[in-house]
Amino acid sequence: MPAPRRSDNWGFPRWGGYGSSRETVTVRLCDRHNCSEAGTCPAPKSPNSPDRWMFCQKHAAEYNSGWDYFEGLSKEEAESRQADETRENAGFAEAAHYGWAGSGDGSRTRDEMRALEVLGLEADADFEAVKKAWRAKAKEVHPDVRPGDETAAKAFQALQLAYEVLRQSEERREWQG
Repeated sequence: MPAPRRSDNWGFPRWGGYGSSRETVTVRLCDRHNCSEAGTCPAPKSPNSPDRWMFCQKHAAEYNSGWDYFEGLSKEEAESRQADETRENAGFAEAAHYGWAGSGDGSRTRDEMRALEVLGLEADADFEAVKKAWRAKAKEVHPDVRPGDETAAKAFQALQLAYEVLRQSEERREWQG
């Protein structure tokens, strides 16, 4: 009777495979000529055919890029198919987290973006442009320039608030470095 062999397949980390055999595993290669990646993505060889190409992810994406989903359909049929698909997944069209940040590079908050809109500036405006726009707009609607005008007073308050929001964010940026 042969002596039992020691195994290194115990404890953590597990040096051997999790299967009980030591045979090699057959991997299907990508069907694209001269590609040595594993072919894990099936793609139809022709419409309405059960035969499939097996491509790697890169070549599957290349194959699918030329696929026309609405080929052979009239304009009305294509529109109805698209409407059916968007109706079923309308809740996934734009998730709530896409609305968290405004436009720009993501460094500004939603309040800062609203303040920039009040001042009529772009998302990438620096603080010198903010000061310049605030001064120009405040001169037009200042209560001393337009006494007794309620709309001008409200516009001036909105400009003041927008400037204050942007000034505080600039101070935070300078303080945080």
